[in-house]
This record gives sequence, C-alpha cells and structure tokens, in this order.
Amino acid sequence: MRLHLNENEYIETNEPLDLSIGLQAGEGNLRAWYVNPPTFEPVRANGFIGSVVEGGGVNFRDVFFNPHGHGTHTECHGHITPEVVSVNKKLRSYFFKARLVSIQPEILENGDELITKNQLAEKIGDSPFEALILRTLPNSIEKTSKNYSDTNPPYLDLSVIELIEKFDVQHLLVDMPSVDRESDEGKLAFHHAFWNVPENPNDKTITELIYVDDSIEDGLYILEMQMAPFENDASPSRPVLYKIFKK
Repeated sequence: MRLHLNENEYIETNEPLDLSIGLQAGEGNLRAWYVNPPTFEPVRANGFIGSVVEGGGVNFRDVFFNPHGHGTHTECHGHITPEVVSVNKKLRSYFFKARLVSIQPEILENGDELITKNQLAEKIGDSPFEALILRTLPNSIEKTSKNYSDTNPPYLDLSVIELIEKFDVQHLLVDMPSVDRESDEGKLAFHHAFWNVPENPNDKTITELIYVDDSIEDGLYILEMQMAPFENDASPSRPVLYKIFKK
C-alpha cells in the first residue's frame, strides 16, 4: 500500500526493510555478554507434552532468553537506573524519520574500534531526522549469528553525544552489542550521557544488535519501531525501514 508523507513524498508499506535478527534455539543464535544460547523446550507436566512430533496435540514451548544478550532489542534508561522503568512505557509512537549511516570504526593503539564524532559529522548531512542508524563496516553476515562475548566489539566515542544533541536524536540504532565498550568497569558513559542519567532521565531509546543488509543504501528513510510489549527495561524488537519515494 502506498502511504503519502506529504504532497511530494510517499512510502510503499509492502516493501519493508527488516533490520532485526531473529531468535532461535541453540548455538547458531546471536549472543553477547556471556549468556548461554536460548532454549525452546516443550512443556511437560501431568502427562501433557507440548510437542506435536512427540505425540502432543499442540506445540507449547517455554522460551528462555535474555533480551540484551540474544538478539535485536530496544532499551530505555531503566537499563541503568535503580528504579525499574519499562521501555514499553517509553516508546509510545512508532514511526520516525531516520538517517542510515555506514561507518568504518577507527582502530586505536590498544586495538579498540571506535566511532567518533568527526566520522559521523562527515556523513550525517543537514536534513532533520529523529532516529540515527549506524551500520559498522565491514558488514559481514556473521553479525547475525556471532558470539560477541569477550571480543571487544566497536563502540561509540562519548563525543558523538554532541551530534546526538545537535540533531535531537530520539532513537539510536546500532549493529553492535552496546554503545559502550564491552569492558569499561561498569561506567557505561555513553548510556548515561544519552539518557541524561542520573540528572534528568529522558524517554529516548537505544536499539542494539540490528543487522543492515548491504543492499540497503545510506540515506533517509521512514523507520517503524515494532517491539514486543514487555514491561522490562529492554524488549525484543523489529525495526523496519521504508524507502522514501519522490513523486
């Protein structure tokens, strides 16, 4: 279906570009933060078997996973505050103008891979947007099944916050496990600065562990944020892009 944004632009809702990574049981699933693989197990109780192949009437499985460690997820400031805050209460609208940017992180002397303000400033353009999507290069399909634990993945330099504030970015999406360094003694400096914690926490969101296929070009899109309604600081999500067409 064609959806008109204004008299000159429109999107085709039947041409979605899915940025999420699906959840599956076992070793092939993406993971980070030293968590074990997800498990999908048939319920077995009082003679009931939740597996058709094992003779049950229905498939009825318990799923054990961690939103932060097992796939694409969206989080709010409740991730780093003593107060339990639900991302389901913070994400209350779902369509946004988004800018997709591809970045080759800088390699520091200690081997860290860092995305800096200067790198982003060269590519971010001048058009206003509400969501910023970062695709790191190289962009291997391995990102969809990798175990990131103890690999020191790329992260964002704190200076990037200046651009976040300049463009008033409300939603940040990355294909890394975190916007902060994997091992930073629990400081999570970028998380704190992005959400303005503890001074005055905001309603912004961070989405991690997305995958942006190489066929999707850098530029401006309409982003739809689909998210499971978990009352938790983070929830599994499915960010979807729609190309903006000109009349």
